[in-house]
Amino acid sequence: MSSVLTAVLGVTGAAVAAIVVVEASHWAMIRIGRRSALAADLAKNMHKPFLVTLTLIAIQQALRVYAGEFPGRAGVIHALVLGCIGAFAWLMAELLLVCEDMALARWSTDVPDNLRRRRLKTQVVMLRRVTVATIVVLTAGVMLMTFPGIRALGASVLASAGLVSVIAALAAQSTLGNVFAGIQLAFSDAIRVDDVVVVEGEWGRIEEITLTYIAVQIWDDRRLILPTSYFTTKPFQNWTRSSSAVLGTAEVDVDWSTPIEPLRAELRRACEGSDLWDQRVCVLQVTEAIGGTIRLRALVSAADAGALWDLRCLVRERLVAWMWENQRGSLPRMRTQLDESDDGVAPLRHTRRSDASPDARVFSGGDDGEARGAAFGGVDGHAPAPGDPVSAGR
Repeated sequence: MSSVLTAVLGVTGAAVAAIVVVEASHWAMIRIGRRSALAADLAKNMHKPFLVTLTLIAIQQALRVYAGEFPGRAGVIHALVLGCIGAFAWLMAELLLVCEDMALARWSTDVPDNLRRRRLKTQVVMLRRVTVATIVVLTAGVMLMTFPGIRALGASVLASAGLVSVIAALAAQSTLGNVFAGIQLAFSDAIRVDDVVVVEGEWGRIEEITLTYIAVQIWDDRRLILPTSYFTTKPFQNWTRSSSAVLGTAEVDVDWSTPIEPLRAELRRACEGSDLWDQRVCVLQVTEAIGGTIRLRALVSAADAGALWDLRCLVRERLVAWMWENQRGSLPRMRTQLDESDDGVAPLRHTRRSDASPDARVFSGGDDGEARGAAFGGVDGHAPAPGDPVSAGR
């Protein structure tokens, strides 16, 4: 009876001592947390795992010291060891997650020009998932190695590891491909959380990146779920890879007799009167002259994709309204000539290219235009092959 009483008192005392130490530490961290966000997070997230870990360790050691031989002693000790391993893994996981949360909180993405912050957020989120998966696998392995029978099978398992790896790789080829693709995307900077992309014909924002799939929030609040391997095997548009500022277009078909310079002036007034324009690009050009109409393309710029969409709609609306009020003859018309006599229409004088205003140039005229021309120029300094140089606004 004395030995049983000693064991009970010893185990109880160890558990109480562990609880007292944990609660005292928790109280101290709360006090420190009033001045430190890190201490506050540690006190909030690590209280329970620290309490469970320290209590299990104290009980296990007390049993080893104070308890003699009793039926089932080995099983109880082994169960406590497994509990200690699991609790310690929980404690380490919470510690790493607190550190990752602090990194995310320090580099918040809700600020202008957040390219670097979005890159860090993507990598930290991916590391969080890899960290949790690694801790779970290692914990399970350590727990299994505490069983003598499994340790005895270790040699044979290692001997057949090559065959098992091949079979597992073939069975999980698709899953493993997505996992490696997710890690590759996180650190290759191809896409990041909050990037604006055009994928599968849909325009949206990267909402979440995991090891197996990527969630794209479409502009109308739908969600497009794609495997991570999609972004490493198929082409897609990333509008914010180097910066959040983007260019977009608004196209209008008008009659051949339309004076262009008044429309350029109206485009400039529309841009300057809107806070959506970032004052970089405001250009109106004739991009097509086929059939019975000519196509005007208004190229404008904005600080981000959302503002660009609204600016494009505003520019299109202003140009259409201005033409209806001031140049109704500019609306597209179908002409039929019954004879070859003069139709009485005076020849239209278009401004020569060399005398056109800066708002008629995309790759020249102004520092921004010259830089864009240098970026897209060929070896001989001329623009590349014919085609549409701007696809972001389509």
